[in-house]
Amino acid sequence: MTAAPPAPRRPHAPEPSPAPGSSLPRASVAETARVMAEVVVPLLARGVLVRRPAAEGLAERLDADARAVRLLQGLRRRHGDGPLRLRVPGRRMVVLLAPGHVHRVLEGTPVPFTPATREKRAALGHFEPENVLVSSASDRAVRRPFHDAVLDSASPVHHGAGPLVRAVVDEADGLLADAGRAGGLGWDDYVAHWYRAVRRLVLGDGAADDAALTDDLRRLRAAGNWAFLHPRRHALRADVLRRLEAHLSRAEPGSLAAHAARFPATPGLEPAQQVTQWLFAFDAAAWAGVRALALLAAHPAHAARVRGELAGRDLAVPQDLPLLRATVLESVRLWPTTPAVLRESVERTRWEGGPVPPGTSVLTYAPLFHRDDEHLPQAHAFAPGLWDERDGGAAAGDWPLVPFSAGPAACPGRNLVLETTSTFLGRLLQHHDLPLADPSRMVEGAPLPGSLSPFTLRFDVRARG
Repeated sequence: MTAAPPAPRRPHAPEPSPAPGSSLPRASVAETARVMAEVVVPLLARGVLVRRPAAEGLAERLDADARAVRLLQGLRRRHGDGPLRLRVPGRRMVVLLAPGHVHRVLEGTPVPFTPATREKRAALGHFEPENVLVSSASDRAVRRPFHDAVLDSASPVHHGAGPLVRAVVDEADGLLADAGRAGGLGWDDYVAHWYRAVRRLVLGDGAADDAALTDDLRRLRAAGNWAFLHPRRHALRADVLRRLEAHLSRAEPGSLAAHAARFPATPGLEPAQQVTQWLFAFDAAAWAGVRALALLAAHPAHAARVRGELAGRDLAVPQDLPLLRATVLESVRLWPTTPAVLRESVERTRWEGGPVPPGTSVLTYAPLFHRDDEHLPQAHAFAPGLWDERDGGAAAGDWPLVPFSAGPAACPGRNLVLETTSTFLGRLLQHHDLPLADPSRMVEGAPLPGSLSPFTLRFDVRARG
């Protein structure tokens, strides 16, 4: 199996010509209230930038994501493919219901659909107001090449991955040692070693023990969860950026900081505020990694194939691990780490149903397409073959599986996250079995849960002879 590379960019489709006087379908007040209550509010309650474990646990008990998908499927049956306009006071907002519309919006970035929505600017403004995600089109042209170059976006194996994967392997070994002493592996130990690996590969070994840096960044992100409603912590942000810049200035050989130091200095680049996003994104990689371990525990035949892929390999040597990459991609398909992909129209656009004016917020709810059992037969099953282009998997076609978004604003760290996460998991699994301590959480052959909290998953650790 070969985990599919990012899909080639689709050409912009011509704008459709709506019938004269036509307008987009519009949700009723009651339907809009249900979308707010069952889609938007649960996303906000769980935390957009920092997940709240209690809210994640409640979402799993209520199967919140599955309920949201069923609601949007019902609205699509009632109103057609949309986009469906919601009756949100003081805000123009549409939700996408058709796969072609998802592709059109994500490919049309940053014009006519900017990722720098007002909500995203309010949230990220707490810790990275000059980040590429919330930049104007002109600033994006300066900042996005930095991410693509330093993260080696186009390559499944980073060109400078040797020191990066060695840090990952070291920390996986440390996690196994701690888990052996504790009698099991849970979230707290996993994320502690994962973040040590992240600091080492991003900033160098000199940052390995600087947990205070990522803890303080997390505090800023927690404030960002509240977007407009929380005052900015300017002093803390300035202190975090100062400490981050000190690590970056060392440009420790082998780290991403060293690669960043070689990128030409350009006015407006703001490297430290680009790097904060990498530290942030690796948080989501931890959720995906723990859930991937659960998938492997619940699917022993696939886990056996993974062990065969790992047999005899020196994981400290950079390499592609296609089966594990596909497992991580399935984890993010089944439980998207960014469920709401937001764009905002910066000019008037035309759709089959009618025009969308500038300043309209456009919501793609990824679980609708990732778990749409009306169109995707494998919606609720573990289906790593979806990511195999040779088998004509859905990821190679026109169905919008967008675990790392898509189009010009797709996550530039996609390949690096898959490489480092699959290496970390590979090291954990190479000589150990990690069955779920509570196997009832996920049963082979049964539909997979719509929501799954990574914070309460726990694994036994058994060395293989």
